[in-house]
Amino acid sequence: MRIAVLGTGEVGRALAGRSAEAGHDVVVGTRDPARTRERADHAAWLAAHPAIRLVANPEAGRHAEVLVNATNGAGSLAALGDARVGDLGDLVVLDVANVLDFGAGDAYPGIGAAVDHSLAEQLQAAFPTARVVKALNTMNCRVMVHPERVPGEHVAFVAGDDDAAKATVRGLLADFGWPGHRVLDLGGLTAARATEMYMPLWLTLFRTAGTADVNIAVCR
Repeated sequence: MRIAVLGTGEVGRALAGRSAEAGHDVVVGTRDPARTRERADHAAWLAAHPAIRLVANPEAGRHAEVLVNATNGAGSLAALGDARVGDLGDLVVLDVANVLDFGAGDAYPGIGAAVDHSLAEQLQAAFPTARVVKALNTMNCRVMVHPERVPGEHVAFVAGDDDAAKATVRGLLADFGWPGHRVLDLGGLTAARATEMYMPLWLTLFRTAGTADVNIAVCR
């Protein structure tokens, strides 16, 4: 597939790199490619991933069959707007972002959107022709793309209103190493409220365990 990842931080790089390893045609979108290339961390990463192109957000949108939103949640609406998602028809948007507010300096960040309108729902409302699927936002980016880092039958959640879009995302998760029985469909996109609200607990577990290699196992 042609995959465009919006977001040049650790999460975006992890998802882009693993997607390319799986054989997909990957670009990474950014507002200013020249400025991003000047960042030492990203320049080194691009050198190590020569098959991945860094492009401006509008070109990333045009490239995509699946667009991955790995931006800071507070800027996701603007980033998808910059990528012209509203002009791209029924594009599948995999939203892995969370809106977290560390401004108060508290160990437990505030949640900017989730209680009655998740970020995923905001994206769907802003870009109604897109097919938004929420997934992978309940774990560290290394676990997203290498679930074997956590032992046991832990799970990844998906939520979305379009079954075909969820099937596409499940296929991509399989490429990352998530077998089908460990991808739990939570139903419609309103379920993204629950997965986004989980993040303060995840951060607490991360600190308590002393490692980011933690995830949820559902026993039933």
